[in-house]
Amino acid sequence: MASAGTQLLKLAIPLVPKHGFTRQALALSALSMPTPHTQPLSDAAVSSLFGQGDDSRRALITAWQDDARERMKLVPAPSVREVLRARLACNEPVLSYLPEAFALLASPTSGLPPLDPRPGLRHAGKVADDACWITKDANTGTSYYTRRASLAAIYAAAELHQITSPNTAYHFLDSLLDASSKLGSALDETGLFANYVMKGWAGIIKSRGML
Repeated sequence: MASAGTQLLKLAIPLVPKHGFTRQALALSALSMPTPHTQPLSDAAVSSLFGQGDDSRRALITAWQDDARERMKLVPAPSVREVLRARLACNEPVLSYLPEAFALLASPTSGLPPLDPRPGLRHAGKVADDACWITKDANTGTSYYTRRASLAAIYAAAELHQITSPNTAYHFLDSLLDASSKLGSALDETGLFANYVMKGWAGIIKSRGML
């Protein structure tokens, strides 16, 4: 993607709370350029810069996720708990759009299966990686991979809970962290974790009539 596309993606992120993860948000980003366009990007321009159809929306979702992880680094005197809380806080302005966004990421561009758990796994894994790196938590040896798997499972569970019960999301996260050794032993196997994430998101997606 050209540098202009990268800049426009960054400018589209603040538009997501109002316009969602849409091609419209991408089109309107041109109005926020240092030298603003007089009109939003045309549909053809959005496709040229970010991809056809839903590919452009996937680009915006991924850019938003990357930006949210960057904001985890702004937590003063960070602990794992506070860093993961900060990441959940990033979801709040766009919470109503997340089920559709994750449904889109989990939907293969062609063929089967109908839901692909790998984007959800990568998302939770990246959050866990950054949480470990920011806090210098278990950053060497096999303990890192065990801790990473546990934090990925904890964050994925807390995010799923946030979609359905946002008022108790932080308490739920805290309770999982307090019991992290037990949760880690239960969910740190890759296959089980993948099944957990897929079933959780599939349930939310189906309940919203998106599948």
